[in-house]
Amino acid sequence: MPKKKVVHIIVGLNVGGAETMLFKLLKNADRKKYEFKVISMMDEGIFGGRIKELGIPVHSLGMKKGIPNPIAIKRAKSIVKDADILQTWMYHADLFGFLIRSRSRSQKLIWGIRHSNLDKDANKKMLLYVARLNAALSKYVNLIISCSKTASIVHGNYGYDTSKMLTIPNGFELDTFYKYVDAKSALALELQMPLAPPLIAHVGRWEVQKDYPNLIQSIKFIHQKRPEAIFLLCGKGIDAENKELRELMELNGVNKNVFLLGRREDIPKILSAADLLISSSLGEGFSNVIGEAMACETPCVVTDVGDSAYIVGSHGLVVPPQNAEMLAEAVINFLNKTAEEKAAIGQQARQRVISEFDINKVVKKFEEQYEIK
Repeated sequence: MPKKKVVHIIVGLNVGGAETMLFKLLKNADRKKYEFKVISMMDEGIFGGRIKELGIPVHSLGMKKGIPNPIAIKRAKSIVKDADILQTWMYHADLFGFLIRSRSRSQKLIWGIRHSNLDKDANKKMLLYVARLNAALSKYVNLIISCSKTASIVHGNYGYDTSKMLTIPNGFELDTFYKYVDAKSALALELQMPLAPPLIAHVGRWEVQKDYPNLIQSIKFIHQKRPEAIFLLCGKGIDAENKELRELMELNGVNKNVFLLGRREDIPKILSAADLLISSSLGEGFSNVIGEAMACETPCVVTDVGDSAYIVGSHGLVVPPQNAEMLAEAVINFLNKTAEEKAAIGQQARQRVISEFDINKVVKKFEEQYEIK
């Protein structure tokens, strides 16, 4: 039986939730049944080379900020002309996939939703415009896969065709994300920091949805009661060159025991070293880093956005978004637990990931949709 040809279309291939999930899907899918190609509307970014190493072609269209142009559309149409399935990731790619879809054959179009906050003050005008346009077009696509239950509800209220929606959560590679026993001592040596104090991690790029003002203000409150606590902040743009972040820290008097580590390639080590992960977001779809931390037996304190509360279940602490005092209080309450209590929460968190979010189980859910005509 011939392989089904699946073309994935994404805005870019730098580090992000959609990009990470696409890579994991390609890495773990059944290559005996499916032949994949990837179109990046912009460039290859971080993941392009990694996808090529899997033996999967990556076509970069070189578009500026994902804005379609006639040359890119023509080239993309030639790439997808023989595809059985087009699977797109995020709003601009969803619209682009709709534009280049072949009308001359029964080509299945699967859209991807990764966003759960469509408030005007948390998004760019162009993104909201494209999301509104997509809502009107959604009745003409075959399927809309949302990474979170909350995102499905939000987009249904925004006008998307709910009859086309299916929720498939992110999956996690349990052979990559697990408890690295010597991670804390290795990191203490690398960063020249003390080994004993509580170590709290935050992983997220510099953007509005991650709500760094909430995070930095909560660190200020935590340090008032636990000044010895050390924070590791990781992500693209989270470094000393970020003037806005430095000013935010200075404004809140947060200048001690905070390491700005930028983008790291050793996130499993960071998460294993941490006693706690803090997620301060005002908007998420289905957070990768929360599941990754749980897989590393690291408990989480999260804001109640997207599916974050659903991910942690009863094995983490959940607080309202944009409330730095409650976020800080939850962290302090966790730090006051005994070592045995903390370890038990971490072990239970990993078991939840094994049960609900194993990458192999999640990939099969995608593949089931490829088989439906």
